[in-house]
Amino acid sequence: MSPLDQIMGLAPVIPVLVVDDVALARPLAQALVAGGLPVLEVTLRTPAALDVIRAMAEVPGAVVGAGTVLSPADLAAATAAGARFIVSPGLTPRLGDAALASGVPFLPGVATAGEIVGALEQGFTRLKFFPATAAGGLPALKAMAAVFGGVRFCPTGGITEASAPEWLAEPAVACVGGSWLAKRGETDWAAITARARAAAVLKGA
Repeated sequence: MSPLDQIMGLAPVIPVLVVDDVALARPLAQALVAGGLPVLEVTLRTPAALDVIRAMAEVPGAVVGAGTVLSPADLAAATAAGARFIVSPGLTPRLGDAALASGVPFLPGVATAGEIVGALEQGFTRLKFFPATAAGGLPALKAMAAVFGGVRFCPTGGITEASAPEWLAEPAVACVGGSWLAKRGETDWAAITARARAAAVLKGA
């Protein structure tokens, strides 16, 4: 099993996190890990993101990665900060080459059959389907999964706790990304842990 498959198999849901204040990083990671969600995607959407990755990486049990990686420079900065996996909303040859050269587990984003073909040409068979709901939802993913039998997906974008089981029931779906686990700036750690605990036991409908 590849390192990326191991990461994608740790829990059914990967929390997608937008964190503005590094002071929230450790308690947020601790709350999610306590609830059974060890894989954490910190999006590079805030100036604090790299420091947040550094802080979360010190939390026992946390497997911290970087999301919204848009360039080789982003990738290099994220891995230097301690990111153990990289997620991008899309894929270019330059970004794919940089990921391959780094050796870091890389989950590139795709939304169309053409983009999946492009990812396969670079050797990527584990892909983020994004934006999942806006890109046609589960019917679109099922149609593409039927064509690309060796590909497994992590759909992200518009997925909720209520809809996640439908996605997880699709055999081509390894896990889903969810932003409902922790709202931006939220500090109710008990509530976050409770949501994580509910998400950690989600199964396919």
